[in-house]
Amino acid sequence: MKGAFMACVATALIVAGSAWATPPAGPITIVIHGGAGALSPGRYTAEQEAAYRAKLNEALDAGYSVLERGGPALDAVEAVIVLMEDSPLFNAGKGAVFTRDGKNELDASIMDGSNKAAGAVAAVTRVKNPIRLARAVMEKSEHVMLAGEGAEEFANEQGIELVDPEYFRTERRWKEYRDALEKEKKGSALPAEIKYGTVGAVALDRAGNLAAGTSTGGRVLKRYGRIGDSPIIGAGTYADNKSCAVSGTGWGEYFIRLTVARDVCALAEYEGQSVASAADLVLERLKAAGGDGGVIVLDRNGNYAMPFNTDGMFRAARQGDRREVAIYAE
Repeated sequence: MKGAFMACVATALIVAGSAWATPPAGPITIVIHGGAGALSPGRYTAEQEAAYRAKLNEALDAGYSVLERGGPALDAVEAVIVLMEDSPLFNAGKGAVFTRDGKNELDASIMDGSNKAAGAVAAVTRVKNPIRLARAVMEKSEHVMLAGEGAEEFANEQGIELVDPEYFRTERRWKEYRDALEKEKKGSALPAEIKYGTVGAVALDRAGNLAAGTSTGGRVLKRYGRIGDSPIIGAGTYADNKSCAVSGTGWGEYFIRLTVARDVCALAEYEGQSVASAADLVLERLKAAGGDGGVIVLDRNGNYAMPFNTDGMFRAARQGDRREVAIYAE
C-alpha cells in the first residue's frame, strides 16, 4: 500500500514538473514588419500611406488566418512574407532595390522555434519567392544556406517558381537606383530612406510553437555580391521556443556584427528579460555601435514588441481582437 502511494506521489510530481517545465502557450499571435528607416510623417501622401496600411493589414490577416485554422507558425510566417514579396511596395521580391550593377539580388531566411531548424538563401536573382526556397532548404536539404546559382538550381529541382529577372523591376526602384548613381558620382551620401529595407514576420501557433522569417532585396548600390543580415541565422532571424522569435530590419552589417536576433533571445532566455526590455537593450547597443534599424519580437506567452531606433518602421500585430498597424513613431 505504501509502495502504491509513493508511486502515485512520484507520478504526480513528474506530471507537475512537466507542467512547470512547459507552461501553456499564450494566444495565437502574428507580428510583421516591412522595413525601418527615414519614415517621418509627411514622406508619403495620404494615398500612399493608405496603400501601405492596407497591405500590412492584408499580410497580417493572411498570417492570422493560418493560425486560426490551427496551422503551424511556419506556415503563417511564410504566408505573410510571400504576400509582401509579391507587393511592389516593399524591398523584397518584386520591388526590390537594385545593386550597383543594376540587378536585383534577393536574400531570405526562416527558422522553426520548436527544433531550431533553419533555412536561408542569398543572392538569388530568379526566385519569385525567396522565402519559399529558404523553407525548402530547411526541410528538403541537409544545409542551412544556399546562394546564387546553386540555390536556383536547387529551386528548380524542388519545383520552386523561377521568373525572368525583369519581374522584380519597378519604375520606382529604378528611379531610386539612377538617382543614387548620380549622387555617388557627385560624392554625395546616399539618403537614408534608400539604404535598406526588409520584410519579416514572427508567429505563435496553437501548439505553442514559434517561427520567424525575413526577406529582403538588400541595400541599393550594393556591390561585390554583398549579403546582409536577413539570411543569416542569429543576425536577422532567430526563433527558439525557449526564448523568442525575432526578425530584424536595418543596417545589416551591424546586425551581423552584433548578432542582433540571437542576442535578443539570449537576454530573454538566460537573464529572464521580457522581450520588450531585451529588444530595447539590443537596439541601444546597435545605436551605440553606429547602426540603426528595428526588430519584431514574440515569445511563447504571446508577449511581443516592435521597437526601432529610426524615424519609423512599417509594422503590425494581431492577437485576438487586438490589432496594431503603424508606420511612424506613433
